[in-house]
Amino acid sequence: MSNNSKPKKQLYLQIADKVLEIIESRGLKAHDPVPSEGELAKLFGVSRMTSKLALEQLVERGIVYRLPRRGTFLSGTRQEDRARTTEIPAQPPADKKENKMIALIVPHMTDYTSRIISAVEHEVRKHGYDLILRISKDEEDQGRCLQTLAEMGVSGIILFPLGSKSCSNQVFKLKMEKIPSVIIDRVFYEIPIDCVYHDHFQGSYDMAKYLISKGHREIGFSSNVIENITSRGERYQGYIQALLDHGIPVKSEYIHFRTSSIKPGHVHQYDAEQGEFIRNNPDMTAVMCADDQVAIATLFSALHMNISVPETLSIVGFSDTYLSALTPVPLTTVRQDTDKLAAAAVELLMKRVRQSKEQHITVKIQTQIIERKSVLDRSVSP
Repeated sequence: MSNNSKPKKQLYLQIADKVLEIIESRGLKAHDPVPSEGELAKLFGVSRMTSKLALEQLVERGIVYRLPRRGTFLSGTRQEDRARTTEIPAQPPADKKENKMIALIVPHMTDYTSRIISAVEHEVRKHGYDLILRISKDEEDQGRCLQTLAEMGVSGIILFPLGSKSCSNQVFKLKMEKIPSVIIDRVFYEIPIDCVYHDHFQGSYDMAKYLISKGHREIGFSSNVIENITSRGERYQGYIQALLDHGIPVKSEYIHFRTSSIKPGHVHQYDAEQGEFIRNNPDMTAVMCADDQVAIATLFSALHMNISVPETLSIVGFSDTYLSALTPVPLTTVRQDTDKLAAAAVELLMKRVRQSKEQHITVKIQTQIIERKSVLDRSVSP
């Protein structure tokens, strides 16, 4: 790429520019209505969230103003706009003390999230802050948590969001209210916000490459429902890309997405879906599982069917949960370093708390393959 090439504008900024063009072309005057979020979304083929962010950008610049349930309108004259931008911003009371609290919101308590919580708490204390923990059950509950924390005046928020690829209203609100925030374990593409997450694509690619190096060519993939969860989608993409790069045909029958997620308490039992997947593909020599829960359920199902692991079927997971080392055949898996994730997230949040003006930052944390006993090396001659 040429050093002179300019980075492409964020989509919402492009739409904001288009709104300015519409204002000029229509000759709109002060207090005339401008196109709504829905109209902009339909006109330019973007999401309503992108349109909303574009209009909010123009609000920040003093070009338009918004009235609840009425719409968006062109502001006063440019002279009025300039006068508004030169006003001295309100200052907080001199005796107001900083609220030295950082909040962490997670969607559930698992081995993985508990390690994140412990690591974040450790990092937060290094900076002289206290940690507030909230566990959100669904998007509505997550919204209530964010609202409560904003009203408490926390210094910043680290959010492990629910499984949504598009930007939720709550995350959008965090951005627009300028609450220092960092998203972990997910990436939002529709809004510029700081994210720290593991490199799921590369971790999965490396695991597929590892299996190929062990002589496997008939490699399957099994995952819980993707449900717009970016991490699961990226692991699937890593698997596909590794096969393509090594000249191995991608077989649709070797790809299995569950109709329902595996319940954590049942991973040690025979699972009908995993059993059927194995039974229908007798030529598979290895299965890549998108997380350790699926891998452990696959392992127990294979053993229940008297299929030896790894002699007949090699099985690998992703995450390196506590249980992965305790299964009848200890599981080879991809480790996600929660200490590095927490350190990067807290460090980035502290920059925002100190009012860093850098553009939004995305940090990828590298993963590591943990070799145990669940993979047969077929490259070694018997």
